[in-house]
Amino acid sequence: MKIGVLALQGDFAEHISMLKKIGVETAEVRLPEHLNGLDGLIIPGGESTTIGKLAAAYNLMEPACASSDGPHAIWGTCAGAIFLSNDIGRDQPLLGLMNIRVRRNAFGRQIDSFETDLEIDELFKATGTEHPYHAVFIRAPIIESVGGNAKVLSALEDGRIVAAQEGHLLATSFHPELTNDTRFHEYFISLAS
Repeated sequence: MKIGVLALQGDFAEHISMLKKIGVETAEVRLPEHLNGLDGLIIPGGESTTIGKLAAAYNLMEPACASSDGPHAIWGTCAGAIFLSNDIGRDQPLLGLMNIRVRRNAFGRQIDSFETDLEIDELFKATGTEHPYHAVFIRAPIIESVGGNAKVLSALEDGRIVAAQEGHLLATSFHPELTNDTRFHEYFISLAS
């Protein structure tokens, strides 16, 4: 099992650390050829416009989208979820792989960042643990809607969607890499297997 982490911008080092913590081989992805031989790709949080522009400049858009050349599973966290989505209501480079509409910075500015516990049944089933998942939201997007075969994995108490899945594609509004809880990374590995 080998998982790549898009290492153009954002908190890629934290994802690599979490993957190593659970014994997964990792690769930093900066060029199209770095996608070869991967079982999955994580697109980290950071700044979605910058990630999109850099991915386009380094010719990563098409290879990341091509199932025959690219990884089998893709997970976008925060800005990565925006980049993975097919609709954000504005023009910027997107992979457009996942049938979700995402709104950037939906919770406000940096000062409005927060943490909360989430109940995530799929995560509980996959990892065998039933305690809530402590999620860190930093200038986070929300998933306004899911379409096609996408499904909601988790929502806040007020109904705002913060995690979704479509087959082997995963999107989270929050930052699992900024916690000590490896369950979301373990869940992603199960999708990539």
